[in-house]
Amino acid sequence: MVKEKYNITGMSCAACSAKVERVVGKLEGVENVSVNLLTNSMQVEYKEDKLSSNDIIKNIADAGYGASLATDTKQKKEEKSIKKTNNDAIASMKFRLKVSIVFLVILMYFSMGSMIGLPLPKILSGEGNPVGFALTQLLLVLPVMYVNRKYYISGFKSLFHLSPNMDTLIAIGTVAAFTYGVIAIYVMGYALNNADMHTVTEYRMNLYFESVSMILTLITLGKFFETGSKARTTDAISKLIDLSPKRANVLRDGVEENILTEDVVVGDIVIVRPGESIPVDGMIIEGSTSVDESAITGESIPVQKEKGDKLIAATINKNGSVRIKATEVGEDTAISRIIALVEEASSSKAPIAKMADKVAGVFVPVVMGIALITFIVWLALGYDFSFALNCAIAVLVISCPCSLGLATPVAIMVGTGKGAENGILIKSADALETTHSIDTVVLDKTGTVTEGKPVVTDILAFDIDENEFLKLAAGVESASEHPLAEAIVEKAKEKNLEIVSPTEFQAISGRGIVASVSGSKIIAGNEQAIKEQYGNSENFTEVFKKGNELAAQGKTPMYFTKDGKLLGIIAVADTIKKDSKEAIQALKNRNIDVVLLTGDHKNTAMAIAKEAGIKKVIAEVLPTDKEEHIRELMEAGHKVAMVGDGINDSPALARADVGIAIGAGTDIAIESADIVLMHSSLKDVATAIDLSKAVIRNIKQNLFWAFFYNSIGIPLAAGVFYLSLGWKLSPMFGAAAMGMSSVCVVSNALRLRAFKPKEVKKNNIENDEIELIENKRKEDKNMTTIINVNGMMCEHCKATVEKVTRGVEGVSNSLVNLDAKNVTIEHSADTDLEKVKKAITDAGYEVV
Repeated sequence: MVKEKYNITGMSCAACSAKVERVVGKLEGVENVSVNLLTNSMQVEYKEDKLSSNDIIKNIADAGYGASLATDTKQKKEEKSIKKTNNDAIASMKFRLKVSIVFLVILMYFSMGSMIGLPLPKILSGEGNPVGFALTQLLLVLPVMYVNRKYYISGFKSLFHLSPNMDTLIAIGTVAAFTYGVIAIYVMGYALNNADMHTVTEYRMNLYFESVSMILTLITLGKFFETGSKARTTDAISKLIDLSPKRANVLRDGVEENILTEDVVVGDIVIVRPGESIPVDGMIIEGSTSVDESAITGESIPVQKEKGDKLIAATINKNGSVRIKATEVGEDTAISRIIALVEEASSSKAPIAKMADKVAGVFVPVVMGIALITFIVWLALGYDFSFALNCAIAVLVISCPCSLGLATPVAIMVGTGKGAENGILIKSADALETTHSIDTVVLDKTGTVTEGKPVVTDILAFDIDENEFLKLAAGVESASEHPLAEAIVEKAKEKNLEIVSPTEFQAISGRGIVASVSGSKIIAGNEQAIKEQYGNSENFTEVFKKGNELAAQGKTPMYFTKDGKLLGIIAVADTIKKDSKEAIQALKNRNIDVVLLTGDHKNTAMAIAKEAGIKKVIAEVLPTDKEEHIRELMEAGHKVAMVGDGINDSPALARADVGIAIGAGTDIAIESADIVLMHSSLKDVATAIDLSKAVIRNIKQNLFWAFFYNSIGIPLAAGVFYLSLGWKLSPMFGAAAMGMSSVCVVSNALRLRAFKPKEVKKNNIENDEIELIENKRKEDKNMTTIINVNGMMCEHCKATVEKVTRGVEGVSNSLVNLDAKNVTIEHSADTDLEKVKKAITDAGYEVV
């Protein structure tokens, strides 16, 4: 399956986009097609063995439009495609408008000046020289028609291909009026020759040249405002592109060169000095600095970066000179992927737009039919040709479906752009629309609700100063690379304590550490490590009881002894993020159910849920079962959003109505999701829902006014109310109304630019009873075996055991329960369990 983007030319209204979409959609091998009128683009998914891009382009050309592959994605050319195209369109429209206005003013002076007493040479007046009067108007309208020839080229070309559009209505209406004026000149000349002054006066008063000029000028004026407004919808993408530096300092053959960023290749050594933007994604190989990553991650505080750390393109180097090795360049950088994602979302089509497209596809032919019927009916009622033609032209002009075609795409583009400004990357219009109806949000625990890394939560010191105890513990643990040890060392650094490394050090796999500090024997480890060293001493009974209480709270207690005397307990846990409570409360304030879905033990899950304010918990879920739980919620009638960051969340993210990935998560999770939260904050889930509701509300307003305008305007233009109320709409006012309707729709969509995330109120978390939902595992032919394992004490141990057991042939999945000290494996009936035991033992743990 191939997915490609095309640039489409020649489209002017929703009827055009519907025609292109219909033509391409009928081709064999096309799976999905979406045409966007606002961006003049098309996205197509098709089977490469049945179709080619040349076939698609040819069929679009046969339908009367132009098409080309949008394959150039380099930043410089991206910028040109957005900014320069917009500027060129506005400049062209401004020139056409100036010429139109100048000749319109002169034409109006000649055609209607005498009505308000303006002087006019007798040789050019209607009474003194009616034919010269008419010919002057003819000559003045020709420049206006010429500079606006686009309407005629597009309109008649579309009519020739049997796909009439907005330009067709304008072209037919103005050409009909112009032709009538030309015929009137000949009739007046013939009447003058026969001294029939009554006929001369009648046709002199109804030339319609000024109507042609006025219609074209007013429509161009509306298009000018519309083009300017549409250009502003791409501001978000333009701002993203502006973030990317255009040049980079690269070290090649020992010489520093300043080159275009697009010319940097993977492996190049790039020099970045203080104050410069980082041009590519890369890794520091020399130097250290602090980096402002707010543009990408939303983190306002600069992040310290050392050798080996990764840097992201478009972030700002604050205070140190570094050399980085380019790892991702061009369109592979994070900022380029973000730009591509926002552009793709802006070009996609929401389901709500399909209704408008279906209507627009038949709207123009129906309007042409209505105009013809209007003309015939008024002639049949005895009215003159001029009156009937006037009504028919008014119907054609006022019915142009511009506003209908713009109602959805402008709101989608502004909405996705606004999301990008707030660090919410919405990957499709479909996802943007679906999000507003979400009633259940399912949250992964680790890295989503919690920080995803262990930190010290409790320090219980016995007969020793707390800081002295932490200092000693950090010194012992500084020799270890275990995640729990790193948490303790980090805590000591936070308190600016001096850390002294042990003179002797021995790691006991799965248990803890035995170290020598200043001649004293220090033991640090879990309950089993202490018991192995000192037996089941009654002196430690109460201490172990306290440790078990901490364990019940989802924490991992570590005991420290010095020469047989207990120093204290340090508890380590993966704590919830600082804004998780408020974010979850914000979802509950919007009447959205929140569910915690995790593979952790139920005690740990319940502790986190209680702290975060989550009422429903599904715990001890195997990675393969997460998707099933999402499906069960959807089958129960819920609109479900899944929020996660890990590889094991990918199936659930893909299954949910809307998958939301935490930006700091894995690439696989981000690829599987519909929405990416770049700030890695749960608060943005509520913001995404609010934004979706605002966009859908805006689209519905736009569609209402577009339909309402046409439903009122067409009968008025046709003269339905003329006989009873005397109401009649001239083509000139019809043109003005049509133009302004498009401007109103675009302006309404631009109101979304004022969207701001609501402040999350820091309410007290409701301490309602937590519901532990039974984890119903699917029944299949796989067998399940529980193996008791000694030596596991933290998330690192858990991950290690799960990894080695899954690596055994026949094992489809495994889940470690740290509290119960066991691992549950799913495996086929012929799996060699001895290999499983050996894998666990080889990893340094004991199979019981």
